[in-house]
Amino acid sequence: MARERNKLTAIGLRNVGDGKHNDGAGLMLHKKDSGGRWIYRYSFAGVRRDMGLGSYPEVSLAEARKSRDLWASVIASGRDPISTRERQLEAERAELDRRDPTFAEVADAVFEAKKAGLRGDGERGRWFSPIRLHLIPRLGKRRITDIHQSDIRDALAPIWKEKPPTAEKAIQRLHIIFTQAKLSGLAVDPFTVKAAQHMLGEVRHKITSIPATPWQEIPDLFERLDRPGASFQCLRWMILTAVRSEGARGARFSEIDGDVWTIPADRMKGNEGKAQPFRVPLSKAALSIVEYQRQTAAGDLIFSYRRGSYITSTSIEKAMNLLGEVGRPHGFRTSFRTWVQDTEAATYDVAETALTHTIGSKVERSYARSDLLDNRRLLMNKWSGFVAPME
Repeated sequence: MARERNKLTAIGLRNVGDGKHNDGAGLMLHKKDSGGRWIYRYSFAGVRRDMGLGSYPEVSLAEARKSRDLWASVIASGRDPISTRERQLEAERAELDRRDPTFAEVADAVFEAKKAGLRGDGERGRWFSPIRLHLIPRLGKRRITDIHQSDIRDALAPIWKEKPPTAEKAIQRLHIIFTQAKLSGLAVDPFTVKAAQHMLGEVRHKITSIPATPWQEIPDLFERLDRPGASFQCLRWMILTAVRSEGARGARFSEIDGDVWTIPADRMKGNEGKAQPFRVPLSKAALSIVEYQRQTAAGDLIFSYRRGSYITSTSIEKAMNLLGEVGRPHGFRTSFRTWVQDTEAATYDVAETALTHTIGSKVERSYARSDLLDNRRLLMNKWSGFVAPME
């Protein structure tokens, strides 16, 4: 009997919940939040193996099926798909070593090799952005062995003093690219990047704090934000929970159990593999926002556009601008922390834990493992009573 296949649909995938979803013939989607991973499960020589086929939705259902069928044909020819792919990658790396690649080719190869260790495959933190925006346009088609420090200097000069943080990231990542190129056997010297940095000169970067609404003005702002629209309601949610933008914008009904909202690790700040889920106690005012959003939200996302997708950081910035508010969404955390300090609403460790800040040394943290949920519940109720006394 032929194996059942093509159980999934492209439209249906947008609405399925977290978990493993089988398309048949070995193809599965491991869904989590708005993304996921395609897996091809097969048996070869009596051994079951799982082969990654890419991330969803970057790799569509149709593309995943095409890959599955390709690797199924490899099995039919008597070869193991994973071993075959590894040999192909080795051949590609050997080709990169053999010829004289362009800077863009080497940069892409280095980024691909680093993706596994970066949050969200490097897209969330935009690891590659400084290279893509400021170096590839000028140097991308040049052979990497022909690039001189003066070429790097000329490429980065326009942003060196105007955008120091971006320029610094570009230099750091460029040095990684040159180092990897040298380790691959290419005739390049990572000192070329250091020499270019010396030629660009010293830059004194003045750190500018994110504008924050004074805590005394938060109740008025909270009231002015009481209008229809996911962006406005998300801003109210951010005020009441003191959570960062990405964690708040991705909030889901399924993440809430009673008066506790658990933010999964992949939406928490931190390096890949080190971020942890975080529990947030919800006040009555915060829970009322959840119930209000149930009436209009599409799917599991609490704050979403009508088509059911994440609201963006730009959309909540625009909502603040519409109200003429100078403070920025991330500044709500400063407003909250300053209120705690000025009113002595909680101890230092409770306030810092509420903001998911690291407290104490590594040794101290290994013993103090409590997330102080009960203490934080009292604090967030006090904060809610100040922000929204009538709710």
